[in-house]
Amino acid sequence: MSNRPPSPLEVVMTINAAESKLRQAMLGSDVDELAELLADDLLFVGPQGQVLTKAADLEVHRSGQLRLTRIDFSETEIRPLGGAAGDTAVVMTRASLAGSYMGAAFTGDFRYLRVWCNGNAGWQVAAGQCTPIL
Repeated sequence: MSNRPPSPLEVVMTINAAESKLRQAMLGSDVDELAELLADDLLFVGPQGQVLTKAADLEVHRSGQLRLTRIDFSETEIRPLGGAAGDTAVVMTRASLAGSYMGAAFTGDFRYLRVWCNGNAGWQVAAGQCTPIL
């Protein structure tokens, strides 16, 4: 088995698969899967500018405050970073969402920016931001 770092193409393929898992976990409010995909020290800026930690992000799914019925990603761009180590990638994507938050239904288009890092727990989202597209 080789200890070589992954190629940029391998990083893109791995992150694409991780993004698909993240989408499914968000749709199903699968807290266990989300816990695996989100770094313990996650920092996420929500659509109203609020800063969320991993615990807060998991709680909105666990409690049912956030229910997503549709997530359609498009315009996705994955950029491997981290030089020769191949341990970081940035993802920018457009998401068409539908669901409810705190009992109020919503639909809309959002731009997500996520930073994925490959550490001891594998590839996880370390940081992100969600901005409404008006």
